[in-house]
Amino acid sequence: MYQLLISVQELQALQASGRPLMVFDCTGDLMNPPLGHQQYLQAHLPGALFADLNQHLSDKHGRDVASGGRHPLPSPERFAQWLGSVGLTHDHQVVVMDRNGANYCGRLWWMLKWVGHADVAVLDGGLQAWQAAGGPVASGPVTPSASPTRYAPRPALRTLATTQDVLAALDTATVIDARAAARYRGEVEPLDPVAGHIPGALNRPFQGNMGADGRFKPAAELRAEFTSLLAGRDPATVIHHCGSGVSAVPNLLAMEIAGFGPTALYAGSWSEWCADPARPVARG
Repeated sequence: MYQLLISVQELQALQASGRPLMVFDCTGDLMNPPLGHQQYLQAHLPGALFADLNQHLSDKHGRDVASGGRHPLPSPERFAQWLGSVGLTHDHQVVVMDRNGANYCGRLWWMLKWVGHADVAVLDGGLQAWQAAGGPVASGPVTPSASPTRYAPRPALRTLATTQDVLAALDTATVIDARAAARYRGEVEPLDPVAGHIPGALNRPFQGNMGADGRFKPAAELRAEFTSLLAGRDPATVIHHCGSGVSAVPNLLAMEIAGFGPTALYAGSWSEWCADPARPVARG
């Protein structure tokens, strides 16, 4: 039962065990969305299904959404329909991975927790670690091997914060912004119409959670770094965000690896926050 991280060796043992298992490859690229699927088709874990950020993990049409921003979360019910369409059941151990430092697969990890699926883990080191260990790869598309199911959401295991939640808690919560430092300071803004950050937010670019080997840093090192960042603030009050609710999740994951309890995700993030000029903006 893996609920946070899983190593290559642990995944291989799980594959050999015969336990119900589904692997999802979430490789993506914000600036070139088709690239993720192209890379998946070139090389992926045998049997891994592709989970597309825009098609499966967001509701770009806005018909049934749980958040705003550039990558609106689909409602739990709509997301569950997709999970059922690929044959997922609540008995499955899920492993999510990418080749982007857990940036995109973290989104699926969090969404599965959000619909009550406890047994989901991130492949630490992603495809690169799998290949470095001599794991086999396949190419081309993969058809789900399981028949469609009626996957029903269960009570959420992680907290979704809304814009109203963040506004109401600006003086009591600790907001952590996962974007690059120059975007946080408002010096550049390549994606959203307004530059800057939520007043009072702390900055921790999500790439800082990884070691040189592409895996998450050791728990003790992450704990020391987040303790320094928080500087006495209560970890239980933390709300994570980024530009559109994707790259914030590695920070959320890292806090859990470090031994802090689950923290909240503001999935609408800066792209939702800055859409209303009445909301305050800080720079510098």
